[in-house]
Amino acid sequence: MTTLLRFTAASLLCLSTTLAATLSASAQSTLPPGDTVELPLLSGWFEGKLVRYVTTDASDKQAAADMGANYVPRLANALNRQPQPGQPGSVERIYKILNFAQGSVLPSLPSPVGEDNANINYSPLWQVYAVSWNAGKQPHLLKSEEEVLAAEEAGDVQIDKTRIVVNCPVVFTAADGTLPNVKLHLANPGAAAK
Repeated sequence: MTTLLRFTAASLLCLSTTLAATLSASAQSTLPPGDTVELPLLSGWFEGKLVRYVTTDASDKQAAADMGANYVPRLANALNRQPQPGQPGSVERIYKILNFAQGSVLPSLPSPVGEDNANINYSPLWQVYAVSWNAGKQPHLLKSEEEVLAAEEAGDVQIDKTRIVVNCPVVFTAADGTLPNVKLHLANPGAAAK
């Protein structure tokens, strides 16, 4: 016998909130108080402002090794479910500059950081777009998606879409500060994301 369950959007939201709270409380109750984890903090750019994020997983084995992240080939499956134009998907772009020392450029952020995020375009899953400065062009810091795309239009850089997906949650933005319960320990707090 098959039972069909029907839920309203409100009851599903309530159920998912209750489940998340239960799982969170369960996870917190199993950890000894005071336990922490340290992850390498990466600096990047969003609309001219410094952001900080961590990388935990990558769909490419070499990328995972280079980033000190988990190799998770299934992350690439997120690319197979691309939405129709104009609809948000589960994967966003991240621009990785290959031949100039600077942080990656992110086109979206949680706003604000934390449980009140209202930016439906933000995702911590990023498809890597490799950006290379063309020969004879003067590399300089690119701090926004608009600057990256303008540099491509001007013939200064080449952008190559890869099949690499990385999980890089944003933990700090200049506008909102840190994700709740996150403590940043910066080796050089005044340094920018070169």
